[in-house]
Amino acid sequence: MDNAAVPDFTVETLGPCTVDSPLAPRLQARRTTHHYIDENDRVLFDDTLSKVARRVEGQEDLDGLADLPSLEPTGPRKKIFFDPSKTRVGIVTCGGLCPGINNVIRGLVSELTNHYGVRRIYGFKNGYQGFVPSYGHDVVDLTPEAVEGIDAEGGTILGSSRGQQDAAEVVDCLERMGISVLFVIGGDGTLRGAQKICAEVAERGLKVAVVGIPKTIDNDIPFIDQSFGFQSAFSEATRSIRSAKVEARTAPNGVSVVKLMGRHSGFIACYAALAQNDADFVLIPEVPFVLDGPGGFLELLRAKVATQGHALVVAAEGAGQELFDADDQVDASGNKRLQDVGRLLRQAIADDFAAHGLELNLRYIDPSYVIRSVPANPYDSVYCIRLAHAAAHAAMAGRTNMVVGRWRRRFVHIPIRLAVSARNQVDPHGDLWWSVLEATGQPWSFGGAPAERVTVFGGQ
Repeated sequence: MDNAAVPDFTVETLGPCTVDSPLAPRLQARRTTHHYIDENDRVLFDDTLSKVARRVEGQEDLDGLADLPSLEPTGPRKKIFFDPSKTRVGIVTCGGLCPGINNVIRGLVSELTNHYGVRRIYGFKNGYQGFVPSYGHDVVDLTPEAVEGIDAEGGTILGSSRGQQDAAEVVDCLERMGISVLFVIGGDGTLRGAQKICAEVAERGLKVAVVGIPKTIDNDIPFIDQSFGFQSAFSEATRSIRSAKVEARTAPNGVSVVKLMGRHSGFIACYAALAQNDADFVLIPEVPFVLDGPGGFLELLRAKVATQGHALVVAAEGAGQELFDADDQVDASGNKRLQDVGRLLRQAIADDFAAHGLELNLRYIDPSYVIRSVPANPYDSVYCIRLAHAAAHAAMAGRTNMVVGRWRRRFVHIPIRLAVSARNQVDPHGDLWWSVLEATGQPWSFGGAPAERVTVFGGQ
């Protein structure tokens, strides 16, 4: 086996589990069903025989199977690390909005209170700012009654913010309040902050579990099949695509441009375009394109309008960044600020049609903030509560510096260092992008070479 290519899926623990879990009787009954996964079992990373065969190639027996890359399954344990009656819990939500955040909060509170018997759960307001005294944010007592019905609302009842607060101040707050479990709901920047909190906790010799529920509307966290809220987001995006199509086809030489979320990954643009199947062109960050010249985007757009009478363009917000001059500006979270591809496309399309003496009725739609704030759809509602349950089980068993996610349709524990080690992206040579090309009829590339294959964790 090529050990250099094997991710290390080892999850940190605070120590041996010696407390009887309140859920132990239920586990005993469940052992007799085929749904039961022993807590010492593992979920294989590879999902095809050919991949497994390559891992064990050259070995004379099957002893190497024990060394296959695998992940720890989620679920309740018979023994847990924390005594629920003496455990105080904190929950914080950070970064941009995403459908399903309130569902996760309610799922955590309900599971910890009703099944583990945890008596004190605190919600920290407005992201990591809520831990820092100088901001003056209140702390919220989270009870089942306080979170009842919040899953029908968009956004987060705790508020959110971007920024990089001092991990030492966060841990100071945890110590003052006697909190021994912290749930962090956020994207890669938030999870990097959680890593720093874990490092500070370890340096002080504290027994505090930090468990993340990864939130990214762009679906770009590696080693998980899909981020929560993603299905709700692309489902809502189809409404804008449908409206944009109507606007385009009911005007002479109508062109509609819809800009969707996707800073570095074009999953929402791809899935929304496939779900509605009305787009003529889909532009994503993973596939660079050329505007001008033979075979360029503008030439092909004009040809589409000439033959069809209208055209619909769906663009991810991070598409076409190679067309701009270099810019090193960053936002409050330390992420690179993107140039506005929507503005670029609007101006370029208008100028091109004018240069060729053609009539143009251009419509531009950016529904990003509307999409981010909608409640989770039924699929994501189920997914969120299952992630919340998995996170509660992991934390009570003393797992830390990790996130919960789903891999190969199994819920698993993933070290934070892996969750922030790369970015999940659409593979230009993969099945998803090929489906987009087939649905739109657009060429492999616009006036340039196709993009190189990217590393994809999730089979998309």
